[in-house]
Amino acid sequence: MAQTRKRRRRKHRGTQTGRVDTRPQRGRPRTREEARARARSKRKPGKNGPVDRRDLAPTWSGAFKRGLFGAAIFFLLFWLVFKRDVGAAAGLSVVMLAMYVPMGYYIDRFMYTRRLRKLQAERAQRKQQG
Repeated sequence: MAQTRKRRRRKHRGTQTGRVDTRPQRGRPRTREEARARARSKRKPGKNGPVDRRDLAPTWSGAFKRGLFGAAIFFLLFWLVFKRDVGAAAGLSVVMLAMYVPMGYYIDRFMYTRRLRKLQAERAQRKQQG
């Protein structure tokens, strides 16, 4: 017996409760432009793509973790290599930690603002050309 209705082309995306899933299509792109747009969106950093760490603002917690790592290495060097007692090595490590944390944060902040200025200058130059 012949069909009287035209078959649907796509699956219904709604659930039984009435909610419509918002996931993107997983199938093959229908046009060349759609394929290019998908490829471009995968390249962009953001939710799905990788993020360049140089574009993230520096934080005090990151500076503290790096400073703690540096102070631990300093402690091990003084204790094992230079044969200082544990108390003296720990005291010097605390002093080094107090120096490393703000120094690391402000160096990161300087590099971050320099990068932002460079990116803004490139955008302004592109805007003038195009």
